[in-house]
Amino acid sequence: MSSEMIFLSILGAILIGAMSPGPSFVLVSRTAIAQGRSAGIAAALGMGVGGACLGGLALLGLSALLLRAEAVFLLVKVLGGLYLVYLGFRIFRDASAPITFESGGPDRAKSLGGNLVMGLLIQLSNPKTVIVYGSIFAALLPAEPEHWLMFTLVPMLFGIEAGWYLVVALVFSANAPRRAYMRAKIWLDRTAGAVMAGLGIRLAAEGISSRIW
Repeated sequence: MSSEMIFLSILGAILIGAMSPGPSFVLVSRTAIAQGRSAGIAAALGMGVGGACLGGLALLGLSALLLRAEAVFLLVKVLGGLYLVYLGFRIFRDASAPITFESGGPDRAKSLGGNLVMGLLIQLSNPKTVIVYGSIFAALLPAEPEHWLMFTLVPMLFGIEAGWYLVVALVFSANAPRRAYMRAKIWLDRTAGAVMAGLGIRLAAEGISSRIW
């Protein structure tokens, strides 16, 4: 397979993985609806930075090494699952709290930075994302890839992850979704929190049961 085909195959596989529903989609869509377009875009950029980090680790072979180091990987899986449970609990707990849409000043900048970091942490704490990156790179990347491939993959991975979640943020920050969200905020937030916590419990349980057995 040519380097060009390898390049397109990796990007296509990562795009499909990014578009699959999961904690990242829940976070970005809810952030965009509840806090507005800028907050959703910040979370999307955090996803992009997380994807670039995972791509860089995969290029260095660290993702494959992590998958082989069973004890370390299971620990990452459990901790990542517990982090998702924590986020889900916060969303569920604050379902009835009033929200304030985009405001200016230092508080807004701080909030946007927090959303970017939250997106980054969600991306890095999801063990299934690590598996996707590690497996795709291990299967498709040659032992000695061409230099241009090494230098272009990471920024392109950022573009794919951030680009997809920017679309999600723009769609869900539109007026119609936000009005619908405001009418059913409590139940939507409780549902989103329960889904995220459920995904976290499942990941943590998988890690613990794999270690036991």
